[in-house]
Amino acid sequence: MHAITAAANDPNVDIDKMERLLSMHERMHARANEQKFNAAMTKAQAAMGPISADAVNPQTRSTYASYAQLNRALRPIYTKNGFALSFDTATSDQAGHVRILCYVSHAAGHMRTYRCDMPADGKGAKGGDVMTKTHASGSAMTYGQRYLLKLIFNVAIGENDDDGNGAGADPGDVRQASDADRLADALFHRLQGTKTDAAAAALWAEGSVALAETKRRDLYDEFKDAVITHRRKLKAGARP
Repeated sequence: MHAITAAANDPNVDIDKMERLLSMHERMHARANEQKFNAAMTKAQAAMGPISADAVNPQTRSTYASYAQLNRALRPIYTKNGFALSFDTATSDQAGHVRILCYVSHAAGHMRTYRCDMPADGKGAKGGDVMTKTHASGSAMTYGQRYLLKLIFNVAIGENDDDGNGAGADPGDVRQASDADRLADALFHRLQGTKTDAAAAALWAEGSVALAETKRRDLYDEFKDAVITHRRKLKAGARP
């Protein structure tokens, strides 16, 4: 850097050479910052152990670690090692998806961007609407933040995660499991909003087909039981 400063003060210095020197210095500085980033990431991950699940999916009776649980466990460690995280969204290349971005910056100056695309069209397996656009977008952002936080720091969640339905599977299987859970959650939510037996029956006709295509018998059976119970309550309430 001293040589560059001296050259900058020399009126006879070659401008092209000066620009090359500055460019070389910037590359060296960026490389050094990246090395500090990687060293800090190694140190941070060494301090991170498995995180216990704190949330339960009532439909599948499975457990998973919520974003809040991950944040409580990881934030003190990664901030101590000079990292800061910020999330954003962007347009996805995949139709009906939203891209979740996480910018991981380090005190030394290096920043790395992580991304994942999550379904946010509110559609079920048959293409019918099972969530509002607002609900679907919020769900996609929550799932995306949670998955990215685990991905960035390579965190293990006890014995399993992904709402307890995708442990040990490849990414495609994990994605399929989480899609099925979101579909079931949306159907259970819609069921509670039905006020007539006819509306509940229509929802069953739609939801049963969508759940059957997920090949998740547990979700199908639980939704069936919930519909039967709900229709009984509606019929009992309609009696004079």
